[in-house]
Amino acid sequence: MSVDITRLNATDLAAAIAAGSISSIEATTAHLERIEAVDGDVHAFLHVDADSALAAAGRVDAKRQAGEKLAPLAGVPVAVKDNIATKGTPTTAGSRILEGWIPPYDATVVERLRGDDLVIIGKTNLDEFAMGSSTEHSAYGATHNPWDLERIPGGSGGGSAAAVAAYEAPLALGTDTGGSIRQPASVTGTVGMKPTYGGVSRYGALALGSSLDQIGPAARNVLDTAALHDVLAGHDRRDSTSLTGEWPSFTDAALAGRQVDSVRGLRIGVPKQIADGAGFEPGVTQRFQEALAALEERGAIISWIETPHFEYAVAAYYLIMPAEASSNLARYDSVRFGLRVTDASATTVEKVMSATRSKGFGAEAKRRILLGTYALSAGYYDAFYGSAQKVRTLVQQDFAAAFAEVDVLAAPTSPTTAYKLGEKAEDPTAMYLADLTTIPANLAGVPGISVPGGLAPENGLPVGIQFMAAARDDARLYTVAAALEQTLEDRWGGPLLAQAPQLKAGAR
Repeated sequence: MSVDITRLNATDLAAAIAAGSISSIEATTAHLERIEAVDGDVHAFLHVDADSALAAAGRVDAKRQAGEKLAPLAGVPVAVKDNIATKGTPTTAGSRILEGWIPPYDATVVERLRGDDLVIIGKTNLDEFAMGSSTEHSAYGATHNPWDLERIPGGSGGGSAAAVAAYEAPLALGTDTGGSIRQPASVTGTVGMKPTYGGVSRYGALALGSSLDQIGPAARNVLDTAALHDVLAGHDRRDSTSLTGEWPSFTDAALAGRQVDSVRGLRIGVPKQIADGAGFEPGVTQRFQEALAALEERGAIISWIETPHFEYAVAAYYLIMPAEASSNLARYDSVRFGLRVTDASATTVEKVMSATRSKGFGAEAKRRILLGTYALSAGYYDAFYGSAQKVRTLVQQDFAAAFAEVDVLAAPTSPTTAYKLGEKAEDPTAMYLADLTTIPANLAGVPGISVPGGLAPENGLPVGIQFMAAARDDARLYTVAAALEQTLEDRWGGPLLAQAPQLKAGAR
């Protein structure tokens, strides 16, 4: 065909499939071929099931030919992060302890993808049990950033972001516990959304931090991200934290952002704590300031506001999340499912459990389990975990006070662009600080979105701009993100990804 199918955005591809100019089988085949050509270099996927994907695509084409009414994204390929359960397909969470595990059920979000006839093309790589900011902590090898194969694609959802950036899939699902959708989007020049906590069902997501985890969409532009969010959103009785009530059309909100006056009068707050740019690469600060100026030119009102407790959010998070991880990962006990290690010395259940966990969990997972268990232990619970929860309340109060003054908050998504693979492997604290600006949204349960803000002048790598809004105000984020996206793309002459080096098979 004259058009490169893999370069089409999801909504354009869906329209072509609906019109019959491209079949879902053609679209799926094109993306499978793209994966075959480049994923040896990128390593975005842990599992690709071509037969199942082509069978699903064939069913979509048959429905269209029969004149059935199809959902807006029917027939479009989508990648799923490998800590989200998919019936009949391996789900490992990037860990040896679940190597070969095949879930007997689908996560709710996967059911909704299948219900709207999206084609699940494969499962993407991640830091083990979503513990990391670089996708270097996967038991199955690191994922590489398509912009520079020697650099990290962010984490923990680097596989989903890299798959989208490398044109291996137009859409992807991720999970976000402290920035794991937004930070990978930032460093790969894509869009990632963390919905309001409870806005998308967590049923079937392998839990890391249950009060923090949130499934969300990733894509190459704001409209596609919104369209996928529309598929995912809604109440689920199987998730006790799922919000009730109807959600507005996120697609409509994104389309509204393209209107001339879409952000006129919108109050955008910037935390004073990042005013001096301390801790941020110069190029990140420069592109962030330019993004604010672009929105101001469109009529937005920019102001600096106080968020005095945000600076303590990282410390609080790295007590709360490991504590919850310690509890959640206790279920991997060698008895019920997953890996079981036995040898001559493993003569009791306790010894089998110890041997299994020693071999099955990687270094970062062990580090966080130990930290969380310590924080929850007798004599330390109040000093560590209890104090962290008090800080969480203060962060929530900061958000409440901020949203009484402004409509959205803005900040760089990540303090740095993508760093070299292995650069921070021996310094966990430095890696944890990659989530400096994303963690507060998880502690408060509010939505956040990352949208490309340009390339850092010092290294030509993507910079992400993050917007956060009050709980249940996800639609507003799509409007302001779409407005910024359109303004910047008009200046760039097209999407940021068009400026990326062309990734070809055998690049490594």
